[in-house]
Amino acid sequence: MLTLVQANSAVLLHFTIKLEDGSIADSTYNQDKPALFRLGDKSLSRALEKQLIGLSVGEKKTFILGGEDVFGKPNPDMIQYFMPKDFIQVGIPEVGAIILFTTINGSEMPGIVTAVTEESITVDFNHPLAAQNIIFNIEVLEIDPKWEESNANIAG
Repeated sequence: MLTLVQANSAVLLHFTIKLEDGSIADSTYNQDKPALFRLGDKSLSRALEKQLIGLSVGEKKTFILGGEDVFGKPNPDMIQYFMPKDFIQVGIPEVGAIILFTTINGSEMPGIVTAVTEESITVDFNHPLAAQNIIFNIEVLEIDPKWEESNANIAG
């Protein structure tokens, strides 16, 4: 059994993600269900993996990463413009509304309404936390656990 997280480790951990204002964006403690991540499978950003490497079972760590280091840099191509008639069935949304859109392949993608005019509605599909600093509180529970992965919340 490994004692330190390595570049290809599976890591069972609890985490809390906070914004700079102290609000909690996500936490496994709330569901009392730890998350299982595999380093190197591209489900975590390189910057986040770097923070986990070298940690040991039972170790807790708090660190801050820029949102773009976790969720990717905001991409101007992810800002889309719609006509008000596109919202005729659901009504014109307000600025700040989060709307789920169905993509061509059938998956859903959330977008944040950033502007509403008579001519167009602007929707930003970039991750909403990409432009913020993110505070992580991590607690390593197990490294390369030997039990069924279906018992854990696979996050990614």
